[in-house]
Amino acid sequence: MDALVLVAFLLLALGMVGSVVPLLPSGLSSLAGVLLYWWHTGDPNPLVLAVLVVLSLAAFLVDWFGGALAANAGGASTRTTLIAALVGLLLVPLGGPIGIVLGIAATVFVLEYVRHGNEREGLKSALYATAGVLASAAIQLLLTGIVFAVMLAVYFL
Repeated sequence: MDALVLVAFLLLALGMVGSVVPLLPSGLSSLAGVLLYWWHTGDPNPLVLAVLVVLSLAAFLVDWFGGALAANAGGASTRTTLIAALVGLLLVPLGGPIGIVLGIAATVFVLEYVRHGNEREGLKSALYATAGVLASAAIQLLLTGIVFAVMLAVYFL
């Protein structure tokens, strides 16, 4: 395995890790690994390359918008969603992935409770937001894992 192929697979692995570790780009790392490998080797074929690009971009979109969409589905306002995302990012150094999830849930709960004056609405929005963050990570891991597995098959076959 030459150096560029190794770097491509390290980027693919980083994509999987980035699915569950905040602030590491999942889909974009996978995409970079696929494109580097393709540029260096000419493989995979155009159809497989297109599918891998779409899967990587889907992971990127889920990373950026999955949690916010779930929070909005739970009734949280766009303002609440943006503030919760900011609080989650600020808590990453203190609590890692758990800090981001708890920070988002608590922020959504408090802001939506204040907005509606009803703890039930706050709790509902917080649960949706939390489920969205966790589901987003799971979906990203699935997508980047598929990309990684297909690239292993391309390499070994």
